[in-house]
Amino acid sequence: MATDNPVESLQEEAMCPICLEYFKDPVIIDCGHHFCRACIAQCWEGLNTDVSCPQCRETVQQGNLRPNRKLANVVEMVKRLSLQAAKGAGEERVCGEHQETLKLFCEEDQTSVCVVCHLSRAHRDHRVVPIKEAAQEYKEKLQGALGPLTKELEEALALMSAEEKKTTEWQGKVKNRREMIAGEFNKLHTLLREEEQLLLQSLEEEEKETLQKLQENVTKLSQQSSSLQQLITELEEKCQQPVVELLKDVKSTLSRTENVKLQEPEAVSTDLKNVYKISLDMGEALKRFGVDVTLDPDTAHPKLILSEDQKRVRLGDTRQDLPDNPERFDTYPEVLGAEGFAGGRRYWEVEVGDKTGWELGVCRESVSRKGESTFSPGNGFWVVGMEDGGYEAGTSPATPLPMSVRPSRVGIFLDYEAGEVSFYNVTDRSHLFTFTGTFAGKLRPYFYPGLNAGGTNAAPLIICPVPAQAGGNLGP
Repeated sequence: MATDNPVESLQEEAMCPICLEYFKDPVIIDCGHHFCRACIAQCWEGLNTDVSCPQCRETVQQGNLRPNRKLANVVEMVKRLSLQAAKGAGEERVCGEHQETLKLFCEEDQTSVCVVCHLSRAHRDHRVVPIKEAAQEYKEKLQGALGPLTKELEEALALMSAEEKKTTEWQGKVKNRREMIAGEFNKLHTLLREEEQLLLQSLEEEEKETLQKLQENVTKLSQQSSSLQQLITELEEKCQQPVVELLKDVKSTLSRTENVKLQEPEAVSTDLKNVYKISLDMGEALKRFGVDVTLDPDTAHPKLILSEDQKRVRLGDTRQDLPDNPERFDTYPEVLGAEGFAGGRRYWEVEVGDKTGWELGVCRESVSRKGESTFSPGNGFWVVGMEDGGYEAGTSPATPLPMSVRPSRVGIFLDYEAGEVSFYNVTDRSHLFTFTGTFAGKLRPYFYPGLNAGGTNAAPLIICPVPAQAGGNLGP
């Protein structure tokens, strides 16, 4: 079929009418038509009589096949011209076999083909569509597949971000724990060094006192020994004297021997009083800073019930008729310790038992007792507590405290000069949390027994007895 495109017209003229591909070894027959030598030979194969032209049906002689080398040269030029035309039109790909633009797409073989390929035996029975139509169809399919893949990518990126966040949080936890361990051991080392100095000082004093007593005994015994030696020498000399001399004052000499009586030394114990024990338990090391904490009834919220010895506090059911003095808390059921600390080191323990809600720690004596308040260091409170089954430190925001063993007793250690308030789980002897900062003014122990929660949290907070070994360097 003739076309308006000169290149396509040349392409048609350069095609064999039998195989519809570019001429290969073209030959001309008597009627003037051209065919591939192999194509016309196959077409006439088995025919012994005169044959007809496959194109015009004119009878021709079978053996009269003349090669047409000029046509072969023209075919090669048409192939190159087609390739240049395809490149000039912006087509990136051409058929490697026919040098034709790949304008079609074979659905069965999933490959791009040219028009010549489509008409060949390899593809003539296949479903072939225009390449742009196929590209649009598959583009829509690819775009359809992009949606789920994009969603999967978003999920993967979200998961990766979550894992990276977990990694950062984990590294932060490890860093904090490492710093906590280092801090606690530094504190323990400091306490042990101080304990060592106290024990050595006490041992030195005991050594001096005992040595002085022993030396006094030695001096007295030495004096007695000297007196006895003199008397013995005198008696020996008396015995060697002549009779008259021996009997002279003999009675006086004997009387002096009768009055001699050894004075035994004062009994001095050589058992060491300075009994010591090296402990790597922070709780044990802190007990020498134990202080007798009692509750201050003038600060207690009207619903709080304090024991007679001011060592227990629990929340009552009704509000008591108490004077609304400036020191008294009026909003939350809180109470302070009667003792105020403006320096030194102090340690006390509080029994929390199985309570489900409580807060303990220290606060500035100057905190507001009226109205609501946020319990954080910025407002003068350094506390830890339990609420809704979880433990946290009263930082801003709050710091969750993981707990492997539920504490039934909590230890609070205040190191005023170091600016530290540390909390310990006495139950398993573990460190809970340490606040660090700078203190100014007097600090007071702080107690909040929590709401009763239908009776499940009605048990009191109990201040534990002062350890027997308390009495270290407490400061003012």
